[in-house]
Amino acid sequence: MSAYDTGEGIRSMTYREAMHEALHEALANDDRVFIMGEDVADYGGTYAVTKGLHEEFGRDRVRNTPLSESGFVGAGIGAALGGLRPIVEIMTVNFSLLALDQLVNTAATLLHMSGGQLNVPLVVRMTTGAGRQLAAQHSHSLEGWFAHVPGLKVIAPATAEDARWMLPSALADPNPVIIFEHSGLYNDRGPVDPNTGPVDLDRAAVRRSGSDLTIIASAGMVSKALEAADQLDKSGVSADVIDLRSLRPLDIPTLAASVARTNRALVLDEGWRTGGLSAEIAATLAEVCFWSLDAPIARLAGVEVPIPYAKHLELAAVPQVDDIVAAAGNLVRPIE
Repeated sequence: MSAYDTGEGIRSMTYREAMHEALHEALANDDRVFIMGEDVADYGGTYAVTKGLHEEFGRDRVRNTPLSESGFVGAGIGAALGGLRPIVEIMTVNFSLLALDQLVNTAATLLHMSGGQLNVPLVVRMTTGAGRQLAAQHSHSLEGWFAHVPGLKVIAPATAEDARWMLPSALADPNPVIIFEHSGLYNDRGPVDPNTGPVDLDRAAVRRSGSDLTIIASAGMVSKALEAADQLDKSGVSADVIDLRSLRPLDIPTLAASVARTNRALVLDEGWRTGGLSAEIAATLAEVCFWSLDAPIARLAGVEVPIPYAKHLELAAVPQVDDIVAAAGNLVRPIE
């Protein structure tokens, strides 16, 4: 994997390279850290994020597992309880459903059920999202399901820099952290500052400042929101774009401060609309920002169908840039 220096030590890296470097650093700096999952060793992971790590650190620390999510996630929980710092890779969020019992009934509950005696310092990485023609069993966005669960911290890096610097913070957390990596971002390139260091996992980031409305997004929707904001700016509409980064907990103060200034909010979610994360964000903002709103909070989410295989249908099933531009335009200049 390669990256190049853009000056002053800031390097241009792909999302994949940034995550790979973060994993390499974790393995090199802490003997308690190990990685396990399906094909993470010789094959290098489905998206090549762990490629080459087993050759340097050995198979005890980069472990291939059987095709049994419940089994190897459970093993990760046991290792965490035993004092190690496991990083468990689940190939795609759809497959995490086979480990829901371990994640929801065990990892998320042990601290509470033990009266604070048992921490589970487990990091679980998994891909999410559509856009690669992998069809319904490999392309859904189920982050909201996990964000519903007390005891789990849920994060979604949307930039190469966050892919690089969120992992150290996740590993330092004494409780389980789930990292959602959008499959469409791995080849995206961005600047990574070596001086950034571990980031606060509880804070959202304002990726663009504006005055007419707030666009709230996460993971793969952030780049689309920024592209839409560029188009809106040409038509005289100025948008704040906020990258949630953390889906649980939500950084409501940052969101509310933006909405209180712009007086309008558009919430984006690649996942389904009904009972989704966009509903939680919209309801909370309605509670805390009601008197600041000049228009109802708008939501733009995925169409409520299994993600299709056909490319044109896949594109139609999740929000695209033109959809965001239209929704934002209607919010600022409602159709009469």
